[in-house]
Order: sequence, then structure tokens, then C-alpha cells
Amino acid sequence: MDTRTDVVAAIPELDALPGGAFADAIAPLFEGAERFVARLERERPFGTAEALFARARTVAMQMPEDEQIELVDAHPRLGAPPGSVSALSYVEQGYDRDAADAAAEEDRRETDGRLARLNTAYEQRFGFRFCVFVAGRPRAELLPVFEKALTAERSSELRRAVVAAVDIAEARYRRMRGAGDETR
Repeated sequence: MDTRTDVVAAIPELDALPGGAFADAIAPLFEGAERFVARLERERPFGTAEALFARARTVAMQMPEDEQIELVDAHPRLGAPPGSVSALSYVEQGYDRDAADAAAEEDRRETDGRLARLNTAYEQRFGFRFCVFVAGRPRAELLPVFEKALTAERSSELRRAVVAAVDIAEARYRRMRGAGDETR
């Protein structure tokens, strides 16, 4: 699996890109959610990363439900097979750090089995994928978060998932650009 996570351009450079090129450049941050990325492209210029992601949150929350679900469903399932996720998700879900010993492998299988069951239950209940800002936490640590989400109201859960999708993109952008000025 290619785990390369190329650095995305600084915001002033993204703002200056011709039509379509901006969408192509930021698509990996949003797992390729085409209609959302196209909407965001029309909102340029942003000037700063803070402005880009603030606007992204507003746009995402104002989209029709089917487009919100597309944004959320663009993200891989938590615990999806490592070969089926993007390079960015591969790193975020910790596949690059998983230990190879037998005990760790058994724990991973157990956690992944629980995640598979939770994914199925969640998608049947809500009609979209569970999307959470993993932020480097081990998958097993997310099990209680996932279980609690199953008790939420659908509308609040969709809002939470949409915000998480943008939070993930912002964290990706900032990690890829490194710390520093907010036009980065």
C-alpha cells in the first residue's frame, strides 16, 4: 500500500488554481466527495486555512442531506481492510503502526470484528457511515464512541458526522502543511 501523503498547496496557491484544479488538489482531504468539493471550489478565494475550513463547515451544513451523506460516506468505514482505504486514512487509522506479534494480531481481529458489527448496525439504523475524527487513537479506543453514537438521534448524528468529515480534512491539511502561518 502506498502510504505517501503529498503536501497540498498553501491556501493562496489553491485560491489561484484554475477551475477543476482546486477540486483535484483538495479532494484527498475530503476523500474525494465530488459534489462537496465542487461547492467549496465555488466559494473561493479563502485567503487562509482558517477561512477555508470555516467556510467548508458552513457549506457542508447547508447542503442537502443526500450531499451530506455523500461527504460522510466518502470516508472509509472505521476498521475497513487496510488495502481498501486511502493513504491518509491508512495512517490515521493506525495501520502503519500496528504491531506484528500474535497477541496484537488477535486483539486486532477481535476489534475489527466488533467494528464490522457496529458498522453494519450503524448503517442500518442511520443510512450512512459512521465518520469520526480518529486523531491517531487506536481503533479499540473508539469502540465506546461508536456504541454511544448508535443511541443518538439521526439528525444530530448526521450533523456530528458532517462536522467530523470537515475536522478530518482540516487536520489532514494542517498536518500536511506543517505548523506555521495560517495561509499554509
